[in-house]
Amino acid sequence: MNVLLSIKPEFAEKILTSQKKYEFRKTPISKADSVENVILYASSPAQRIVGSFEINQITSGSPSELWEQYGDASGIEERNRFMEYYSGKQEGYAIEIGNPRRLLTAVDPTELIDDFTPPVSFQYVNGEFDSVLEQGTVEPSVASD
Repeated sequence: MNVLLSIKPEFAEKILTSQKKYEFRKTPISKADSVENVILYASSPAQRIVGSFEINQITSGSPSELWEQYGDASGIEERNRFMEYYSGKQEGYAIEIGNPRRLLTAVDPTELIDDFTPPVSFQYVNGEFDSVLEQGTVEPSVASD
């Protein structure tokens, strides 16, 4: 089983360049042990599937705890922006990103599924996107600072 994850293009790019080591969510991926790949859907304006990664582990905690532990590897420069994302939430989830891979060519999901609707956060998928994962991928390029 795979997960299709909606993510802002700026964060998808940071995952694919290994600048972002953790993805943060308000709701857990409850079947994480069964997930083979997280498929990255870069939301508007890109609206394309751009890559994938594997889940190494998932940690839960309060937003403050997550920022303290993983803020440096979050791909988010400002604590306020991170805390704003979790506004009103007592608990959040940090997904450790493993083996990020960029697709050689970004894919418009409407070419695969006629009535495609991007998930608000994520959705479990079975074979719908297997052809995407079978196309060529490249290992992350290391960002130069």
